[in-house]
Amino acid sequence: MKRLNIITGHYGSGKTEFAINYALCLKQRFGKAVICDMDIVNPYFRTNDANALLTASGVKVIAPEYAGTNLDLPSLPCDVYSVFADKTAPAVLDVGGDEEGAVALGQYYPYIKNEDYEMFLVINAKRPDTSDADSIVKLAHEIQQSSRCRITALVNNTNLSYLSSPCDFDGTFELMEEVSKRLSVPLKYISGTAESLAGLKSEYDSIKFPLKLFMQLPFDALA
Repeated sequence: MKRLNIITGHYGSGKTEFAINYALCLKQRFGKAVICDMDIVNPYFRTNDANALLTASGVKVIAPEYAGTNLDLPSLPCDVYSVFADKTAPAVLDVGGDEEGAVALGQYYPYIKNEDYEMFLVINAKRPDTSDADSIVKLAHEIQQSSRCRITALVNNTNLSYLSSPCDFDGTFELMEEVSKRLSVPLKYISGTAESLAGLKSEYDSIKFPLKLFMQLPFDALA
């Protein structure tokens, strides 16, 4: 695990869920961690929605003041710069979906380029915009061009949220292998609930990344 970890992906890929879990994992391993909510595009399913849980777990949360409100102000707090100043704190940057969100990341490139960073592309093959290799590769190139940062790892996060099962991954490993070859980027994790990962072959054990689901769907609140 590297100190600076950038999480990107298309809308609905589950990148924020992965980012929250990754920050908690960093905290457990290194004793402290910071997560930055840098999504200025999508007002739903934000890192800041899990602020109380993250803070209680010892993870520092940096998020725009408007996050979680009805205000739509596409700006990032100055506190983001503290991530690059404090080299002792492992950090996760949860970046907005696709190339538009990656533009916000690009303004920090002068700082990022000096870091040995990891930049994940979280892929959910159940989403129509990332269901084939051409679409995923196109997305990756757009994100890299907009952010000026290079994607260094792939995450197979194919899921149907609370309805997920092991069969969701059927056929996705061939897809990930093709994307990996075309981008020259390794598949680093297969992420999902413990139940959905349990049905995978043992050969994938070393890259399984179990997720706890913290993002609440709107209709869950009515249950």
